[in-house]
Formats: sequence, structure tokens, C-alpha cells
Amino acid sequence: MTNNQSGLTSNTFTPGAAAAAAPERRRAPRIAPLSADIYSTSTAPRESSLNELKARSRKPGEASFFYLDHHFQHNAVKVLPGEYFVADESMVIMTVLGSCIAACLWDSRAHIGGMNHFMLPDGDLADASGRYGSYAMELLINEMLKLGARRETMQAKIFGGAQVMHNFTTMNVGERNTTFVLNYLHTERIPIVSEDVLDIYPRKVVFFPVTGKAMVKRLAHAHPETLVEQEVRGNAATVAKSTSGGSVDLF
Repeated sequence: MTNNQSGLTSNTFTPGAAAAAAPERRRAPRIAPLSADIYSTSTAPRESSLNELKARSRKPGEASFFYLDHHFQHNAVKVLPGEYFVADESMVIMTVLGSCIAACLWDSRAHIGGMNHFMLPDGDLADASGRYGSYAMELLINEMLKLGARRETMQAKIFGGAQVMHNFTTMNVGERNTTFVLNYLHTERIPIVSEDVLDIYPRKVVFFPVTGKAMVKRLAHAHPETLVEQEVRGNAATVAKSTSGGSVDLF
């Protein structure tokens, strides 16, 4: 299931790809410095100030850690374990993953995109939480629909599912998460146009919700237990502090 393709220099969604039978999956390009025209379109997308983003009221489970990403020179929001974020404006949606999965969905016509970050495929039915894939995927799709997206023009890029610690082998958390999101998107008929999943490396993922561009960087593997502990505990403050700002995150 691991994707072995490489050499891709651009990773934007292609309108109309949803209609193609069994679209080819591509590995997202590694994060590198980008030119200022990352969001260049025929019509400039809306862009809120950092203060405006921080002042908005948030729904339960919606990411709320905003900052200026100096690497990409855009306002950004960090999606922590169990959270999601949907936008139709010029900004960066970012997360850091171990065995967790982040699904990035994009509507090629409405130019609306969103990301979630879930920890396990499913859980107790009484616990409706973004920590579980079955709820996280439904929540992400519904929030995109509320903003004006349409299910039939959605496309997906998926990341994560790593086995970052040897003693997690018997649990196969990353593999279970990956299998779940693949099956879910297949059932919902949302094509996966790019992926970087499984393997042993933690990942930093950035997603541009207007253009659908997604990029990934495999992180240093020195202290994977730190990331695993943060994912399991869902400690927002710890994750935010250890991965805030800049273009290089080391664990």
C-alpha cells in the first residue's frame, strides 16, 4: 500500500479528475521554499488578518491555534489531534502526524478545502469525537458542504499512518487508520489523487485550501515516542509548542 512514486514537482488538484476512472495516486512533494505566487489565481482569494482569525467563534473540534507561518508567508492554523479545519480563503492548514491520519479534502469548483486529524478508526458510539476516523471524516465533509462545497466535486489527499515506534507493531494503529480512510473514501466515491502513508516517519503536512496544494515533509525520527505520547494524550498545548512556526520540526 506504500506509495513508491517520486519526482513530482507540483501537487495541485486537477478539476475533472473526479470523473476519471481509478485516478492515479501521486506522492505529495516534500516541503520546500515556495514563491509568493502560491495563491496566484485569476481572482485573488479572500484573506483575513491574523487577529480576525483569532477573534472568530469556533465550533467544537474546530482548530483554533493560529499563527503566521514565516516559511510560507501566510497566516496558518495548526490542526491538533481530534480537530478539523475548513476554509475558502488564502491561508495554510498544517498538522504533524505519527500513526494518526490527516485527510485533506478539496472541492475543485468551489475552491474550498479542509483537513482533519484522527487517531483511531472508530470508538465507542457514545463518544462522538474527532479522535475517531468514522466521526472525523463525516464532520469534515459536512462542514465543507455547509461552506458551499459539493460531494461530487470533492477530491482527497491522505497522509500519516506511520509506525513510529517498534512496540506499536502488534497494534498496527497506523495501518488500521490507513485502511480505514482508504475504504471510507472509496465507499463515499471521493477519489484519492495523492497520498503519503505508512512507513516509519512522522510527517509535517501543509495544505492550501483554495488551490488544493498539499505538501509533506518527513521529520527526524530521533524521539518518536514524544509524538506518539502527544497523539495519544491529545495534549494541544504540548503539540502546539513543540511544532510551532518555522519550516523545520525535529522530534
